[in-house]
Parts: sequence; structure tokens; C-alpha cells
Amino acid sequence: MALLQAKDVRHAELAERFFNHHPLCPADVAVVVLKLLPEAWKREFILDRTHWKLGQSDVNALMLAVLWRGVAIPLLFELLPHGGSSSTEIRLTLMNDVLCLLSCQEIAVLYADREFIGQDWISELSRTGIPLYVRLRQDTFIDGSPARDWLQSLQPGMKGILVDQAEVYGQPMNVVLTYTRDGEVLVIASTSGSASRILSGYRQRFRIECLFRALKSKGFKLESTHMTLHVIVERLLCLLTLAYVWCVLVGLLQTCTVKVHGRRAWSVVTLGLRTLVRTFARIHERGEAEALQLIGLLKSSQTLNSESVGY
Repeated sequence: MALLQAKDVRHAELAERFFNHHPLCPADVAVVVLKLLPEAWKREFILDRTHWKLGQSDVNALMLAVLWRGVAIPLLFELLPHGGSSSTEIRLTLMNDVLCLLSCQEIAVLYADREFIGQDWISELSRTGIPLYVRLRQDTFIDGSPARDWLQSLQPGMKGILVDQAEVYGQPMNVVLTYTRDGEVLVIASTSGSASRILSGYRQRFRIECLFRALKSKGFKLESTHMTLHVIVERLLCLLTLAYVWCVLVGLLQTCTVKVHGRRAWSVVTLGLRTLVRTFARIHERGEAEALQLIGLLKSSQTLNSESVGY
């Protein structure tokens, strides 16, 4: 409640004793998240990293988000002991944690950026049966040649190159090589799915950027916390995950105008957060009925009922 009312992780009511003593576990929170987000089809996941500094201290979180109704929602995370990229070992640990909650048959795809490459990493995902869409660097070898060399053969008027079953990091992968509108090289590889559909699928990865903005500068000000101890930050991220899911569940029930370009005027998370703040701020004026209805969304049965009536 303090997180939602203040919209800021620095709120005084986030009592210090809670973070020092409350046994909040990321794995338990992940179970709750999946129960609150019913899915009849296979789930899509996004892997990325968010980082901030407090003085000379790095806070660096590797996060796995699950896509649900077009929104990236935090599911599991690992806090890194340094400020740089994640190791293959830590990434595989995170994916093993997911496989304790879901079978690989329930995972439709994992989207990942250029940081998440390497033969051991991609080979292990292939072995476990987790489909991968990953962006490659220009120096990545595709069938024995760097990606940049492939792009040199791109003829005027051609939008891109599609390569089926090319060898990438020792695995057969379908690859798309093209340029963005800004002229940036874009190379996407997939262990499943046709090359012609890779780009449209990979666009889903950018939804985790919206998640990070909502947790940080555009929402809960996560990077403003003075907490740096991993066990304390871990509990804060658990709280933020629960608050974020609640905002999504509430936001999906709100009406929102659509702008000329076809996008919503406000994000689902923003709508949900505003509704929660207003509802609990007016509880003494309007009574408890509306607040209790919103609290009821935190029961998985209520989420299922909302889905069944077409929200």
C-alpha cells in the first residue's frame, strides 16, 4: 500500500524492519504471479538486465519477464555481484528456476538482446527445448562468416536477407539480417520459427524496456532507493513485482482513449496505478466496496473470472 500511495520506493512507510526480517522469497512471488496471470497458450518470456548506481555501489539485476496481454511483467530475477554483463552460469540458473515452475513445453519463446549470446548458453537452451529469439552482434559467425560480411551482399532495394538453418554458435538457427530505419544493423536469430516471422516476433522484446521505465524513472523510482544490500534489494523487487502485477490487473479493467496513431493515451500500468491510488485515497468518502473489489483481483479465481467475461 505504501508503494502504491507514494509511487516511490523511498516512502517512509516501507519500514526498515520489513526488509531486514520479512522472509519474502522471489520463487514464492513468481508462483503467485503465474497464478494471477492465467494463460491458455504457451507463455512468452523476455530476458534483460537493468542497472543503476548509488555512489560507487552497483545494483545490477538480471530479470526475466513474462508477456501477458501485451505487457511485460517481472517474474524472476538474479542480482549480479558486479556492474557488468551476466555470466552464462547465472543465466542458466535463472532459466532452471523457471523450469521449476513451468515445463519447457509451456514456454513458447525466450526473447533476448545482444548481451545474451554464447555457444554454451544457446546450446543449453536448445538441449532443454526452450525456443530462443536473440539479437546477434555484427561479428557473430553465421555459417562461417561474420554477420557484417553477409550484409555487404545486401543489394539496393532489398529490405533484408533471410537465412534458414544456418550454423550459429554450433546450432542450426534461422537468421534475419537487415537495417533499422535509423541505419543500425539488425541481426536476429531463432532456434524455432521461420525466418520470415522473426522480426515481428522479436519486436515483443522491447516491452521489457517499458517495464524498466515503469519500475524506475516513469513509475516507482527504483533507481532512487538507497538500498544496495542484495538481500534487501531482492525483497524490494519482490514487493515491486506484486505491486506491478496489481497495477496491470486493475489497469486492464479501465477504459482508455486511443490517440490518432493508434496507441493508448496511457499505459495499462499507469491506469492501474492511478486507479489504485485514487480508490484508497477516497475510501473514507466512498466506502470500502470499490477497494474490496480491487483487492479481490489478487485472487487467482477473480482473475480467471475477469478473463472469462472478456476484459
